[in-house]
Amino acid sequence: MSFRTQPAPPARPNRCQLFGPGSRPELFPKMAASAADVINLDLEDSVSPGDKAAARAAVIEAIGAVDWGRKTLSVRINGLDTPYWYRDVVDLMEQAGQRLDQIMIPKVGNASDIYAVDALVTAAELAAGRSKPVGFEVIIESAAGLSHVEEIASASPRMQAMSLGAADFAASMGMATTGIGGTQELYYMLHEGARHYADPWHWAQAAIVAACRTHGLLPVDGPFGDFSDDEGYRAQARRSAVLGMVGKWAIHPKQVALANEVFTPSDTAVSEAREILAAMEEARARGEGATVYKGRLVDIASIRQAEVIVRQAEMISGDG
Repeated sequence: MSFRTQPAPPARPNRCQLFGPGSRPELFPKMAASAADVINLDLEDSVSPGDKAAARAAVIEAIGAVDWGRKTLSVRINGLDTPYWYRDVVDLMEQAGQRLDQIMIPKVGNASDIYAVDALVTAAELAAGRSKPVGFEVIIESAAGLSHVEEIASASPRMQAMSLGAADFAASMGMATTGIGGTQELYYMLHEGARHYADPWHWAQAAIVAACRTHGLLPVDGPFGDFSDDEGYRAQARRSAVLGMVGKWAIHPKQVALANEVFTPSDTAVSEAREILAAMEEARARGEGATVYKGRLVDIASIRQAEVIVRQAEMISGDG
């Protein structure tokens, strides 16, 4: 292991990020009352060009007017290739008050994109006298974004989280699919006449997880488009969790419970993690660096894995 320790990610639950259009303010109280850990009020794709200004005003009002509880509150601004993003940033920073936690930056292609938003946010923060710095979360949605994923992850101390936007990413890559996440019908191998489906998003997710873990960010899985397919959502979320992602988007309220189900450690997993930590503590007291737990070897690496599960459970319960 390098002598330069990887920084820890933000210590907060991020199992589910619930999205809602900024043009639908009647939905905001319902989003606030949901079980999602993160709320993303959207000014980008779900808002038509003619509604951008009204949506921005509605979001700014709701940030201060709605009781968001302990949730992380984030606003997705418009892309840097549009005429809307700078006004999104300036109005949010000058008018939204201290409750805003994060700005989500879509379609990030390189570190310069982060620098541009950071410069504007920093100037506006100083001018407004904000005492709480606003964090950044970004979406990787292009070939350029994935190619520059590590420089993006390290581009600003404001960086907190990173997601994969499967639909735009697929379009940028020229992938022959119209699905948003999940298994793709034509992405398979044949073995003895039977189809075996692979995960076309695996390599992109793994790159995002590696960049996030290197630089202390939260890696988050993006949307799953078919909100009528609960089992497909669960399968995608479980693969993401195994890869090291901490949560997943919900583009429909029914997906919140699914994300929380997958990304909340089970009582069995937490109990086993605590038992592994206790077994290793006993081994250390005997001067041993490893021991046997339920017929398998556990060592210092096992401690790190167990600690991840216990910390996650404590954050979710509010005890961490």
